[in-house]
Amino acid sequence: MRKSKIALLLLSALVASCVGAETPVEETIKKLIEPRLGDGVKVDSVKETPYGGLYEIRFNGEILYTDKSATYLFSGHVYDAVNSVDLTKKRLDEINQIKFSDLPLQHALKTVKGDGKRVIAVFEDPNCGYCKRFRQTTMKDLNNVTVYTFMYNILSDDSFVKSKNIWCAPDRNKAWDDWMLTGKAAPAAPASCGATPNEAVVELGHKLRINGTPAIFFADGSRIPGAIDLKALEAKLESIKQ
Repeated sequence: MRKSKIALLLLSALVASCVGAETPVEETIKKLIEPRLGDGVKVDSVKETPYGGLYEIRFNGEILYTDKSATYLFSGHVYDAVNSVDLTKKRLDEINQIKFSDLPLQHALKTVKGDGKRVIAVFEDPNCGYCKRFRQTTMKDLNNVTVYTFMYNILSDDSFVKSKNIWCAPDRNKAWDDWMLTGKAAPAAPASCGATPNEAVVELGHKLRINGTPAIFFADGSRIPGAIDLKALEAKLESIKQ
């Protein structure tokens, strides 16, 4: 009995070690397809899908599909027509999910509205028109939420200047709202202000593959790229167990 238990444990460990490992076919596809995607492209994984004989190619937070011989590339979304499910979007949501508690919240502006029980993190560039509109409409009427705002400077050098001035202002949250809501710029940062989290936030954004602003992250690790209206944001928040 003891030997059988040991054998079972060893077998379980072996199976566990193989979970997620690529098959020989998937490894071959990876070697063939990677150089065909362009210089510097690194394929994260190749995985056989249960639909249409396609293989999923995952790289840089994106998904393409190929056939078994890696001859053809398919770009687009695969849908389950019977159940009306966007299978590609579902996979993208999975692979781009983050651990919210890992976000360096000390690098963000923090605003608490109402009871603050619901939590979101928003990456915004101070020169982003969509971000300003998002602040002036959706965020204006959102309540009972804690918002962590990461000033993510990707549009211009001036974005870094504005973010530094806001970070160094006596009241950062007010300086941010003044700029985003009414266009009132924060005064120039004093020489005594010292370091800001600007570079760290840019590095974080690249790591999280944030290619545009605003980008909204939720407590369950999911994200929504781009501005959404209040109704859609409330529906998303209601779907998350805080």
